[in-house]
Parts: sequence; C-alpha cells; structure tokens
Amino acid sequence: MRDNDKIKVVSDKIFEGILMPSKNKTIINLKLDSGYNIGIKKSRIKNITSVKIQSKIKKTAKKIKTNPNLPGISILHCGGTLSSKIDYETGAVSAKFSPEDILEMFPELEKLANISSRLVYNILSENIRFNHYNLIAKEIEKEIKSKPKGIIITHGTDTLAYTASALSFILEDLPVPIILVGSQRSSDRASSDSFLNLYCAVNFILNSDFGDVGICMHASIDDDKCFILPAHKTKKLHSSRRDAFKPVNVDPYAVVDKTSIKFLTGYKKVSNSRLKLKPFKDIKVGILKVHPNLHNDEVLQYKNYKGLIIEGTGLGHLPVEEFDKDSKHNKMVFNALKSLKIPIVMTTQTVFGCINMNVYSTGRMIKDYVQGNLTDMLTETAFIKLAWLLSNYPGNVKELINKNLRGEISERIIAKKDFFELKEDYN
Repeated sequence: MRDNDKIKVVSDKIFEGILMPSKNKTIINLKLDSGYNIGIKKSRIKNITSVKIQSKIKKTAKKIKTNPNLPGISILHCGGTLSSKIDYETGAVSAKFSPEDILEMFPELEKLANISSRLVYNILSENIRFNHYNLIAKEIEKEIKSKPKGIIITHGTDTLAYTASALSFILEDLPVPIILVGSQRSSDRASSDSFLNLYCAVNFILNSDFGDVGICMHASIDDDKCFILPAHKTKKLHSSRRDAFKPVNVDPYAVVDKTSIKFLTGYKKVSNSRLKLKPFKDIKVGILKVHPNLHNDEVLQYKNYKGLIIEGTGLGHLPVEEFDKDSKHNKMVFNALKSLKIPIVMTTQTVFGCINMNVYSTGRMIKDYVQGNLTDMLTETAFIKLAWLLSNYPGNVKELINKNLRGEISERIIAKKDFFELKEDYN
C-alpha cells in the first residue's frame, strides 16, 4: 500500500480513509471522509485491507481562459485557512494561491468572473503587525489600477476583524468593494465553510454597488447563506463554529446565498473620488482588561505607551473606590490612572451595549480621565481607531475618538434576542 491509497484499518474500531505519510514509523495516519486526520498505533491494528489503489496522476495546471463577457475580481491572499489543502506528498496542509489553484479548488467561480489571484503574504493572523495593514492597503491600491469589479482579501479568522477595521480606516473613497473572507475549516474538509464564504463574496461584489470594507462569513451553522458584515462592528464569538462572526449592536449589511442578495441596512456606495491612503505608524497602543484585584502597577505599565484602551466592567468601570480596609489599593489604581499622560479610551467587557459612566460612582470618578463615554465601540475597533488617530491626527485624538468616522459608533443600538440564531431573523 502506498500513500494516497484508500484503506480499511481494523483496530478497536474500523476506520476507512486515505493513507497519509507518517514520520513516526509506529503510527499510521489516515484522512477520514469527514476531513479529519487520525493516527492509529500499528501495535493496535488487527488487519489492513485496500479499498482503492490510487494511481499516481501527473497533474498539469489548467490554463485559464479570460471570458470577455465576465467582470474581473481580484483575490489577494494574506494567509488563513481558506486556501489550505492537504498535500499528500508531505502529509501537511499547504496553501494554494494562483488563479489556477483557486479555480481547481472552486471551479464554480469560473462561471461568475475572471479571477485574478496572488499572494501578498502567508502568515498566521495572530502574527500581524500595523505595517502589514499598510502593506495590504498598498496592494489594494495597486490592484485597483487593473479596474476589477471588486477585491477579496483572504485572511486568518483570529484577527480578521482587526484587519477589516484597520483597512476601513486606511482606505478613503473606495472605487470598488473590499471584502475580507476567512474560513474556520480548511477547504478539503467535508464541513469546510471556505467555498460558500468565497462564492457569496463574489456574488455580493458582482451584484451590488457597495463601496466599503466588509466581511463575508457564514450566517448560520447551515451551509446555505452568508452575512456581509460591517468592518468595525463585527466580532468573532466562537473558536470553531462556521457562524463564528456576528454583528454587534447593528444589523449585517446583507444576507447572501449562491443566487440572491437580501439587503438589510444602508451602506456606503462606491466613490468616484480618488482613493486616498492614511496608513498606520508603528506605535505602541495597549489594551488593559479590568478584573477583580487590579493593581496600580498594571495600569502604570502603559506609561510609556502612546495610548491605552481599558476594557472596563459593565458600563465602563474600574476599581477606583476605597470603601474599607481591603479596598485601599483601589485608590492607588485611581492615582495611577490619573498619572498617565496619554489618550485613554474606555470600552466594555460585555459584547453588546454601550458605555455610560454617568450612572455609578466609579464611572463618574473616572469619566474626566478617559474617553469613550456613551459610545459602543468594540475593544478591537477602539484599539485600531486609537492607533490610526495617533498615526494620522495626533493633535486631534480627544476630539475625534468619540466621533463616528467610519460607522464604528452606533447611532442606535439594535437588540437581538440571540445572536447565534440570527438565521431566523433574516430569512
């Protein structure tokens, strides 16, 4: 038996799957039909039989023919799971980025548009730094010169919302839609969300005049439709579900499936003005999460930073009140806060709702020292916005941080009964 053969393995259970390479000589690796990989100790195997012997086929890259009757869509790859596929020669997951690779994995796209696809960088999204946002923005600017109908950015899901927010601030007067697409599960898994996310993003671009940065991800755990989500008001709420991304305090822009689009709210349309870029500088902005037993030195560690986001409790609170012998340290926390000579923005630990530091005594004590009162910026968005303001408008941070510049602050908060069951609300 050779790698890539389909085999049946009998141990304590019966497993059937594709034989994969293994560096450990005591283990057999199988790729199951479900898309998952398992390792089985040879010492526990009772019997192995061949199901299908795979002949080695030499693949030749498919030549892409441009259809003059179809619009063009550019895909810029910035890492992530979407274009990942098992490589049976190495047993590892590899990523494919050329137009030929994309159409081999997702041949249905060829009937919708002329696909242009190239790699910007391939890194895990947690490794991204501010200058990577600038690099993506410059590549978008370069790609726009070829006049595509729209641009799709593939991206790892863990910090996808940060990047969407950053690009929305950097890019002004977009002449085409920019849609970020991720995937919770790789494209060769039976439960993958990559195809539908990408297909719906293409469908949305082709059939709307959207002129902003958006996110396209599964609308529910079912593999039938996607949301087009706002760049600044979207949060990843689950580590692995296909519908992990949800809008916060707002509606999605639209619900999209393979054949239709249902618009749910207004959006910025494509601009006829010239695209402008306002990039980030490599500056230090911190995030402090408030918790019980907070110490003053946790606050003071940010004294040499350019700005700070405090993710407070409830309506935007810090432990700053001294009310008995055990709470004396809270006064030290308050003094540490007052000593910081940098812009400080308050957000809330809660997913939904807004800041209101006028209600309780702890809020009233600190509201003169922090910004963000009566806003509902997500912690991720506030972090990106503060860094962007410090990079481009350092003298106007206090004036602009509470001003709604890109839709990051809700004019009206929409209450939903259960944001993991939005499917029923938007059918």
